[in-house]
Formats: sequence, structure tokens, C-alpha cells
Amino acid sequence: VQLQASGGGLVQPWGFLRLSCAASGRIISINSMGWYRQAPGKQRELVAGITRDGNTNYADSVKGRFTVSRDNAKKTVYLQMNTLKPEDTAVYYCHAEVRSISSFNYVDYWGQGTLVTVSS
Repeated sequence: VQLQASGGGLVQPWGFLRLSCAASGRIISINSMGWYRQAPGKQRELVAGITRDGNTNYADSVKGRFTVSRDNAKKTVYLQMNTLKPEDTAVYYCHAEVRSISSFNYVDYWGQGTLVTVSS
């Protein structure tokens, strides 16, 4: 199982970006999916999560600005980030709980990380 993230880059304050993360491999089912981020010198933190049924949760710092969504058929999770601030600068990691051919239980998988830099 692999998670491939894309969409990061450099954006000016008040700008927007959309991150995508596609899961691939011998997947039976995916439970929750989501995004975490890690800024320099800080611990990794949850940004947004979404269940298989579409229930979402967000960090207080991104509520009203970020929107997480998923396409179960494509095994892909998205993060629409609007009104970006310099403090959103971080490496963003996608996460998924995956049940695969090789594991009866759900296992945590992580993407490789994509850098988002918010700066003028």
C-alpha cells in the first residue's frame, strides 16, 4: 500500500492550494483518511480528518478555511486550503487507515509529505 501526495508549493498569504493524496496497492477497504502537518521545530499535528461516511473534523486553527473531502472510488483524499496564512507553512502528510490483502486489521499508512510554504 502506498499513499502519494501532491499539490504543495509556494503561495502568497490569503492565497489557496489544493492537496491530493491517492492510495494504491492491494487495498480491501479504507477507513478514516486525513491530513497532518509538521512545521519546523514543532510536533506533527492533525489538520483535518474524514471518515468513510464523510464525517469530518478539523483543527481549530483551520476551521472555516480548510475543507477535507474524499472520493472513495478513487481512494483519494483532498484538502482545499483557502485564506492561507504564514503559520500554515509546514510539511503536510496524508494518512489513511487501510485494510489490505496482507493485513486483516486496519493499518496506518502515511504519504511522503508535501511542503506548503505561505510567504510573500
